[in-house]
Amino acid sequence: MTGPVIDDAGERTVTTDRRARTGATAFYLVQGLCFAGLLAQVPTLQDGLGMSDGTLTIVLLLVPVVAGAGSVLAGTLAPRTGSAALLRVAGPLVAVAVLGTALAPSTAVLLPVVAVVGLLLGVVDATMNMQGVAVERRYRRSLLNSFHGAWSVGGILGSLAAVLAHSLDWGLVAGLGLVAAVAVVVDLVAAPLLPAGRAQDAVTAASGAGPGAHDGGASGVGGEGSATPVPWRPILLVGTAVAIVYLADSAASSWSTKYISDVLHSADNVAPLGLAAYLGCQLLGRLAADGQVNRFGPVRPVAVGGIVGAAGLGLVAVAPTPWVAVVGFGLTGLGLSVVVPLSFSVAGALDTSGVAVARVNLFNYVGFVLGAGVIGGVAELADLRWAFAVPAVLALGVVALAPAYRVAARRETVPTVAARPR
Repeated sequence: MTGPVIDDAGERTVTTDRRARTGATAFYLVQGLCFAGLLAQVPTLQDGLGMSDGTLTIVLLLVPVVAGAGSVLAGTLAPRTGSAALLRVAGPLVAVAVLGTALAPSTAVLLPVVAVVGLLLGVVDATMNMQGVAVERRYRRSLLNSFHGAWSVGGILGSLAAVLAHSLDWGLVAGLGLVAAVAVVVDLVAAPLLPAGRAQDAVTAASGAGPGAHDGGASGVGGEGSATPVPWRPILLVGTAVAIVYLADSAASSWSTKYISDVLHSADNVAPLGLAAYLGCQLLGRLAADGQVNRFGPVRPVAVGGIVGAAGLGLVAVAPTPWVAVVGFGLTGLGLSVVVPLSFSVAGALDTSGVAVARVNLFNYVGFVLGAGVIGGVAELADLRWAFAVPAVLALGVVALAPAYRVAARRETVPTVAARPR
């Protein structure tokens, strides 16, 4: 029995899709690298500039607030320029701006630099997810979890880069310089792999290989061209789930080490394992999730993930020993890992212009800001156990919101003009 026959046009389509997938994956990895590399150096930055905790809080909150504006900007520009064009420009600039924070001589200079970092992070977050959605649409199967898995890999590498810089006593500039240099090089290599913006849309729609052949819009990798109004209700539903996940993420990322160390009285070498378990299991969950989504659809993985995540956070809140808390953080990362990628799949199913992706992305920053306020406030008024109980209860809301993800189910038939790449 012979395999599918692929003509020259089919070969070009397969090659373009593979290149676009590789390029998008690289940008996800670099974004995780830059974000984690910067956060891991925050204590060093605070000490170097002599910032108080209150000033540091303002600096940290400035990033997600301005990033929200960056996401809105991306949603406005992408339908005109194509998300690939924006990503090619903003991606390397993020790395340069991150390095700029290390070079700031004072808090007064740092604030505008951080604002630029936030704006660019918002643009890249939105446009790389537009690219991820477009690639997934071309492949007609779930891929966004693997893209976000690349972000998790980048986050782990960024954290390790900070550890290396501290171990070798390189200093803040050298540490963030390493992150920035790697990021710029990877972005510049990956940029040509992204298709050529709106010109690619016309090829996609004309060939019948993309959703544009079905919905009448000019869609495709690197392209956004739908004139259909984007419905707000499904965006609000999945966006609420995204905000819940990022609130829980803020709790695990910012407070896990302190909780295990101070509340559960662990040894210094055990306390960081909570965050390591969270990030590691988050990565494993994302690498395994696409197969489950392709098999069962998006609703079941989101519902099961919400239950597992809530159970993990609940286990953290009642943990009698540090190792029980480490297991709880691992379950949290594993369970909630699928929610954000599938939220962008919903956005991609609603709209081909990139506007829906940018709107869903806003809830990322809403959750981050709420997490900083809610977790810190509850910890101050009660204790950290109660602070982890709050996101444990909220995570059950993800289960209730799971039916909203049904719109992301893949219903298209695989085209016969070319074999789909693996």
